[in-house]
Amino acid sequence: MNKNIFGALALSAALLLSSCGASNTVKGTGVGAGAGGALGAGIGAILGGGKGAAWGAGIGAVVGGGAGAIIGNKMDKQKEELEKINGAQVESVNDGQAIKVTFESGILFATNSSSLNSASQSALSQFATSLRNHPDTDIQITGHTDSSGSDAINNPLSEKRAQAVYNFLLQQGVAGNRMTSSGMGSAQPVADNNTSAGKAQNRRVEVYIHPNEKMIQDAQAGK
Repeated sequence: MNKNIFGALALSAALLLSSCGASNTVKGTGVGAGAGGALGAGIGAILGGGKGAAWGAGIGAVVGGGAGAIIGNKMDKQKEELEKINGAQVESVNDGQAIKVTFESGILFATNSSSLNSASQSALSQFATSLRNHPDTDIQITGHTDSSGSDAINNPLSEKRAQAVYNFLLQQGVAGNRMTSSGMGSAQPVADNNTSAGKAQNRRVEVYIHPNEKMIQDAQAGK
């Protein structure tokens, strides 16, 4: 492995571990811009290659000092809102500069379907309300499947499920130019595909919420 890449990853890991238990505001203040850039790139790479790394590095570059504290505080407030949504798993990522929301597939879709079920309407409506209330963020929606079936089935299914969430949020008034959607098929499992419980965790839609250019500029200006 390239020494520079290894160093960046090691720094990212150290920063993540050192910030456990701190609020996003505190974490944002504590990490310098250079370190934040490395951390952002490391988190971004996890999201599926170049696109993830690009926006991840952009977020990380502004972590630290007053700007990081302002962004972290805004993310803290939105995270508290999102944690009230039933069926949504909410966590801070990118050292508090972004939010990851995971919806299990069973909450949103029937088996082998990309049509949102009726039970998902309430959760996604609340989610859309929070997104509208915090307009200075961008949203990345990614669908995932378990390893059952072939890529020829799983890849388009994951894309269609992510697109279904995108379309619902769009209908709820979330601006389309804030959102992207993509499918990863079974390529990024988070649990063991050899067990039923693990497969259930792998069938999911993940949504990443991160600062847009306006929020970053406002934070740098102390707003």
